[in-house]
Amino acid sequence: MNSLKDKVILVTGASRGIGATVARHLAEAGAKVIVNYAGSQEAAQQTTEAIRLAGGDAIALQADVSNAQQVKEMFDTAIGHYGKIDVLVNNAGIMITKLIKDTTDEEFTRQFEVNVRGTFNTLREAATRLADGGTIINFSSSTTRLMLPAYGIYVATKGAVEQLTRVFAKEVGARGINVNAVLPGPTNTELFTNGKSQELIDRLAALNAFNRLAEPEDIAKVVVFLAGDEAKWISGQTIGLNGAMA
Repeated sequence: MNSLKDKVILVTGASRGIGATVARHLAEAGAKVIVNYAGSQEAAQQTTEAIRLAGGDAIALQADVSNAQQVKEMFDTAIGHYGKIDVLVNNAGIMITKLIKDTTDEEFTRQFEVNVRGTFNTLREAATRLADGGTIINFSSSTTRLMLPAYGIYVATKGAVEQLTRVFAKEVGARGINVNAVLPGPTNTELFTNGKSQELIDRLAALNAFNRLAEPEDIAKVVVFLAGDEAKWISGQTIGLNGAMA
């Protein structure tokens, strides 16, 4: 399958979890992939090595997306290496589940810095540096459609990402760039399962029509479609990937 042949795709937060799976699936579809990571260099190298062993083309680049200068330098290096960036996948994010009353200033700020400022930083670079006719896929969360206690600050950050998505789609449409957000539901990753009891995981899995957690591959397949030319008329949309949960 080479639906993404000759496309260069930057995936933020791609060293582990959904991001790593997305990176591998994009490479399998023929894309050249930039695997961004913040601190997990070894995991990022494992992801790029897996892509290369499968016959793909990938490099790993370190950047904290909440740092505007590091994001600019990441774009500089990626474009210097591949000559362009066609697709930006904003997957990097953190989630801290606490009741609003128990959330510290530091926890509030950290989530907004990574989830919102990180998306803002990459969008600002992409506004002038993504190739004409490119694609942007932001990651929100299906929890924005629910009212789950302890998710208040997290869903606030993801709600902001969804609004950035809608407005940015209008701002860059003249260059042929389409912009969408995907909203995964509960997915079998370390980010989701960490700190949760099996009882809670089972209860959340039971909220969808298929009575299971999503697997990262379920999300990656949709991202591959949205990254391709067949999805160019889809823009400014927030697309739930949650098995009819919400």
